[in-house]
Amino acid sequence: MNSKHSLLPLVLLSIAVSPCVAQHGKLLVVQKGDNSLAIVDPVAASVTTSVAENGVTGHEVAGSPDGRFAVVPIYGNSGVGHAGTDGKNIVIIDLASGTIVNNIEFDHGVRPHCPVFGPKDGMLYVTTELEQAITIIDPKTWKVVGSIPTGQPESHMLTISHSGLRGYTANVGPGTVSVLDIKARKTLAIIPVSGNTQRISISNDDRWVFTADQVKPQMAVIDTKTNKIHTWVPLSGFGYGAALTKDGKYLLMPIPAKNVVDVVDLATMKVVRSVAVGKAPQEVLTAPDGKSAYVTCIGSNQVAEINLSTWNVQRSIATGKGSDGLGWAGK
Repeated sequence: MNSKHSLLPLVLLSIAVSPCVAQHGKLLVVQKGDNSLAIVDPVAASVTTSVAENGVTGHEVAGSPDGRFAVVPIYGNSGVGHAGTDGKNIVIIDLASGTIVNNIEFDHGVRPHCPVFGPKDGMLYVTTELEQAITIIDPKTWKVVGSIPTGQPESHMLTISHSGLRGYTANVGPGTVSVLDIKARKTLAIIPVSGNTQRISISNDDRWVFTADQVKPQMAVIDTKTNKIHTWVPLSGFGYGAALTKDGKYLLMPIPAKNVVDVVDLATMKVVRSVAVGKAPQEVLTAPDGKSAYVTCIGSNQVAEINLSTWNVQRSIATGKGSDGLGWAGK
């Protein structure tokens, strides 16, 4: 158990509550520039607690399905594929107390990055880049219980099908996507995409997987039945961490260089609008009620809240230095 922690107060601008805000749960925002995690009240639009990660850097976060914990893999001080420290632990934060209550330690550097809770089995799956694998953790004990090879280096991000049967990783430097059999714990296919690809998401019906090309400003749409690229969607710039709307009709793709979020109509596979947000948007999360989407803007240290009925930013929430990875805890 790791009991070292600190609480970092933030002074925020008071913002009026919007009727479109999800009324339950907590928004989790990685404060990469402060090596800490912000726990955000989405109703009040303010940070309630900032939990230090013991002076080291996490990039991504996931909230446990029961709403009790946040999981923050400690990646290290570099970007994917670049020299730097090799993180070797994952911190578990109790959201009620705002303290670190557990620490999953590897015996060597693995650069743990993207945590995902399995939608059916409830297990925690975390990309461990330097092992070219997904590490499986039992959240009842916070113990490592297995792994799934990805067959590729730089397996940076992971998404799991809603059926719980398949996993997909974006392998950045190789520019590929690995298809994983979750139950059998093996690699089924490796799909060539580009010279470099970033981030990954899956449609609500598990039909399509999406990843952003980092060589051309476009998005690959992968058919999960054939494990081949079905089509390419031109974007307004190089995309990053996308998310689907709750109704499954749209994909929201941040374009960091343009300070916008491209909205892709999945019926036509075309960008139908771009929503202006803060500087250098990184990642999108759709609220459980489907009314709002949250976008971290690392260049302006805030989260933009998009009203999905009007497609306007209804609030900007100050969330700390280097706001990056997003998660949600509770309903």
